[in-house]
Amino acid sequence: MHDAQHPFHTLTPNFIMDAVESQGYRCDCRTSALNSYENRVYQVGIEEEKPLIAKFYRPGRWSDEQIVEEHRFCLELAEHELSVVPPLLNPSGESLFHYHGFRFALYPRQGGHAPEFDNDGNLLILGRMLGRIHSIGAVRPFEHRPALDSRDFGHDSVALIRERFIPQEYRESYEAVTSQLLQVVDEAFASVPQVRYIRAHGDCHAGNILWRDDAPHFVDFDDARMAPAVQDLWMMLSGDRPRQLAQLAQLIKGYEEFCDFNPAELRLVEALRSLRMLHYSAWLARRWDDPAFPTAFPWFNTVRYWGEHILQLREQLSALEEPPLVLP
Repeated sequence: MHDAQHPFHTLTPNFIMDAVESQGYRCDCRTSALNSYENRVYQVGIEEEKPLIAKFYRPGRWSDEQIVEEHRFCLELAEHELSVVPPLLNPSGESLFHYHGFRFALYPRQGGHAPEFDNDGNLLILGRMLGRIHSIGAVRPFEHRPALDSRDFGHDSVALIRERFIPQEYRESYEAVTSQLLQVVDEAFASVPQVRYIRAHGDCHAGNILWRDDAPHFVDFDDARMAPAVQDLWMMLSGDRPRQLAQLAQLIKGYEEFCDFNPAELRLVEALRSLRMLHYSAWLARRWDDPAFPTAFPWFNTVRYWGEHILQLREQLSALEEPPLVLP
């Protein structure tokens, strides 16, 4: 699709500054795009004040109610003095703004770098933070945001790829491996009937945690959903099994200072990893008409990509057959 046909084409520097100034700020004509694809995020200079971060939401992804619910969760966490970056409120107490067909929010700029997940002290601190976040997240459910489940992230993702993207020469292999994978994933979720869904960050990878002054600052709750607590823990685990067990021990040690952890949820780690892999390919497919995606991900939807993807899914199927991680 040509640039001019995509809604984000409207987001010129002048448009961005006009939107920010509609909320009473005075821009100093400095704008710079930040690394974001699902939405569009910009640093905007403000006269005689620190720059702001302006986040313009992708049209059609979330409803206003779902976005506001995410904002309220962040603000609730901030009220409990947790290190999150909540949206700014206008004098009327609103956090979601509308400007010429776009919805946007404003945030204070937060510096920092990705945390070192190989540092046991960092993992202990991260575990404490997540324990505090989840203790608040468990108080009440989201009313408008969906849950992370195998239907949305798994079955629907596979159906989209199978119907519209997989090359003919890989169709049979893709259908076979995803059918097996989804069966095992569904069995894994069924094997943990006592799992509790809570309000969770949903996307706790290193890029969404800014480490500064010996503390983590959690940002970008855009993927917040109802999910098992382990969804916010497993992406911090890496390396071989002994290393993952050591990392997990530190995370849970800190976590349980503030919130109980159900060890049965560890049976979901590889199932959740599988769903993330399937969902990631479908996310790229759904966004392929956004000109930013073919530019940023030129390798996607090539014959080579699908061959490697099927191989990764087969490897993940083997991982699902391994015994789950256990707490010491």
